[in-house]
Amino acid sequence: METRVAIIGIIVENEDSVEELNGILHTYGSYIIGRMGIPYRARGVNIIAVAVDAPQEVISALSGKLGRLNGVSAKAAYSNVITKA
Repeated sequence: METRVAIIGIIVENEDSVEELNGILHTYGSYIIGRMGIPYRARGVNIIAVAVDAPQEVISALSGKLGRLNGVSAKAAYSNVITKA
């Protein structure tokens, strides 16, 4: 199995989705390298960057689950760093 390093950018516009978002991130916690959150109060949004090292299908699944939450947008950017696990 191969893993890739990626970053998932998340924009949260609906604070009602934060608890479910954190639950999803907790489920994938073993793949998460780090997380940074920035509350942008002037615009009423929260910006989160999550760095992961996981198989590509896991990254896609995580990004997809996050993006399906109400008021949440998520996109993944993949590095070319691929490691055999």
